[in-house]
Amino acid sequence: MKKIYYLSTCSTCRRIIKEINPDSSFIFQDLKEMPISAIQLDHLSKLTGGYASVFNRQARKYRELSLHTQELTEAQIRRYILNEYTLLKRPIFIVNDQVFVGNSRKVISALADHMTNVNSKVVNSGT
Repeated sequence: MKKIYYLSTCSTCRRIIKEINPDSSFIFQDLKEMPISAIQLDHLSKLTGGYASVFNRQARKYRELSLHTQELTEAQIRRYILNEYTLLKRPIFIVNDQVFVGNSRKVISALADHMTNVNSKVVNSGT
């Protein structure tokens, strides 16, 4: 599966998507238009090792809800993400069960390298 969770209103998401230039095989899910479902979030949690790994601690809502002052359980984090789409880190790229979460340089660099490798394998297998 190839999927991108993002916000169309987020300039960082738009910049990263433009930089990575995913092909038409990717499914794009704008989290504002179509919030992540419980099934999708549970799948991400399994791929990443927990809900905390996709929890956006930089979001304005995180501070507004005073979540920074609390010790949250995985179940609470899950509930917050499902109730407030901005609490999901973004963008999230899923490329054949490899997951790249967030917008750090390290993550984007690893994603770009992975995409190059995936694309070169497709080209090599076609020759």
